[in-house]
Amino acid sequence: MGSRCGGRLRARRPAPRSHRPPHPQRPRFCILHDRQGVELTGGRVMLGRGRRGRPGEDPRRQGVLGFAPPPPRQAPRPAAPASTRRAWAWRTPRRRCGRRIKEAAAARPGREARRAGEPFAGRSPARRCGGRGEPGAGRRLGEHRPRGPSPRLSAAPFSPSLPPARMRLGRRALYALVLLLACASLGLLYVSTRDAPGLRAPLALWAPLQGPPRPELPDLAPEPRYAHIPVRIKEQVVGLLSGNNCSCESSGGSLHLPFQRQVRAIDLTKAFDPQELLAASASREQEFQAFLSRSQSAADQLLIASANSPLQYPLQGVEVQPLRSILVPGLSLQAASGQELYQVNLTASLGTWNVAGEVTGVTLNGEGQPDLTLTSPGLDHLNRQLQLVIYSSQSYQANTADTVRFSTEGHEAVFTIRIRHPPNPRLYPPGSLPQGAQYNISALVTIATKTFLRYNRLRALIASIRRFYPTVTVVIADDSDKPESIRGPHIEHYLMPFGKGWFAGRNLAVSQVTTKYVLWVDDDFVFTARTRLERLVDVLERTPLDLVGGAVREISGFATTYRQLLSVEPGAPGHGNCLRQRRGFHHELVGFPGCVVTDGVVNFFLARTDKVREVGFDPRLSRVAHLEFFLDGLGSLRVGSCSDVVVDHASKLKLPWTSRDVGAETYARYRYPGSLDESQVAKHRLLFFKHRLQCMTSE
Repeated sequence: MGSRCGGRLRARRPAPRSHRPPHPQRPRFCILHDRQGVELTGGRVMLGRGRRGRPGEDPRRQGVLGFAPPPPRQAPRPAAPASTRRAWAWRTPRRRCGRRIKEAAAARPGREARRAGEPFAGRSPARRCGGRGEPGAGRRLGEHRPRGPSPRLSAAPFSPSLPPARMRLGRRALYALVLLLACASLGLLYVSTRDAPGLRAPLALWAPLQGPPRPELPDLAPEPRYAHIPVRIKEQVVGLLSGNNCSCESSGGSLHLPFQRQVRAIDLTKAFDPQELLAASASREQEFQAFLSRSQSAADQLLIASANSPLQYPLQGVEVQPLRSILVPGLSLQAASGQELYQVNLTASLGTWNVAGEVTGVTLNGEGQPDLTLTSPGLDHLNRQLQLVIYSSQSYQANTADTVRFSTEGHEAVFTIRIRHPPNPRLYPPGSLPQGAQYNISALVTIATKTFLRYNRLRALIASIRRFYPTVTVVIADDSDKPESIRGPHIEHYLMPFGKGWFAGRNLAVSQVTTKYVLWVDDDFVFTARTRLERLVDVLERTPLDLVGGAVREISGFATTYRQLLSVEPGAPGHGNCLRQRRGFHHELVGFPGCVVTDGVVNFFLARTDKVREVGFDPRLSRVAHLEFFLDGLGSLRVGSCSDVVVDHASKLKLPWTSRDVGAETYARYRYPGSLDESQVAKHRLLFFKHRLQCMTSE
């Protein structure tokens, strides 16, 4: 006979009489055929011990214990009695080669048999016939076809308690792999958490002293007349106020786990030797005081108006150009009537007083002098004279303020007059609009980039730009050792000394921009359909922002905007301030979904050309720098970010079968300096002195 078990045709040797029957709870699927090719049974059966056929015996009776051959085709097949179904049961398949078998429906055992504790009858397999080399392939049920005798069917023993040897070996290999991974993880944990010998102090995480000093609270002492009133200080709220004792502390330990938000602290003072630190701190304080004298004016002083003053005066908005004169608006005296004499005084420090006309009954004393006195018996006459008072600037200072004191009997008011030139506008022609376009990108935008050794990436960038913006000017600053020629329409290629530096190249590229806006990109970016410069131009045209960044999409599909918040906290006198850098933004940009206001963005941004030149790029940062530009512009550069303008980032993955790129290896040595590289120490020294910082934290 022939058997097909597990969907495959198998020829088996006759089983010996001493062979054990298989486990009664492990069904095996077999389909038996007689020698004429008629299928005798199907579904899941429990194979018992077979027996050898006798001469002249009907081959249909050769099989396994408990097998009940089906009746002829003409008569309906009756259900097998319980005595013949004591060891197994079958279920007729619903389909055989795409046709439903209705003749075998009567052979299905009912639910009563299963409830009585008889063995479970499994489902028929999905593959029944049609396979190559299988008996009965392509034949309908009951179709007789002459064929030779088939080998007998036998059952192999099966033990459910002992898994196969191959399975046992697979489990052992799995256990060994898990143990190996656990050991490797523990080793990496030990290496990352132990103190690495030989590391220099300037790049180490700042470990603050145990028990840091408590921040100094602001002066909340009351005036003497309020000293008797008790007050409960809310330290949690007071802690929101800026103190003068900032410090930088790291969080999360030295082990950096993926997707874990950690704060890294750097002590910039570790970049100096002890004696060198003292000299650098003294020199820094001297320069800081000189900076304050240049940058501060009377407009920065705190002025508090007295309560219920009869004096009326302008609070702000009074401006005069250097060595020019203006009428001072809003001066008046609101005193009670009935006095015999009314008098007011005006005092200036950088200018003189005069009047445009003399009012009858008003006495003037000090015309053309810094002090002017006005006296009159009539209040209305005095107020009319105050409307004609003129202030004249006598000391040339391009941007300062004069403090004016306005007083009468028992009352004094102080206000400022700002002395400066009016802002000189820098306007750019918008160009003629193309048909159906809102902006002329070629007339408004210049693309600037800095390249170093990566000419293949640079050419890919230019090719992608030309697909979407064929007439936009591209300015390239190049400090490669052996520069290659980059030619083409609307391309400007400027060469620099070898290794001049990252920010120096930025300065050179921006200095050659002649349009209203400059788009900064890295030389390994790729423009796509989502790189819509019109969107960025629209944001700058309709908002007061100076710079708006986009998003950079990596090869993994992840896009980053690198939105950063920067803040400087005051430190103790002589110690410097603390720089805080953390991820996030201030608020959404109204009217522009997907855009926010922040302090720093990714290396893909559109900015006003004059504002970028005003902030500038420090050429002392030659190797690695980015946020230092936004730190220089903190307080004057208004920054935004839009996540729906995306540029692709070329892959940095190096495949094993690709050729060796010597230029990329040289670039990596310059672009990614080691932790002990002197450029990092020089960068920390620069931040310590330039921005008067003692430490910085970053996420």
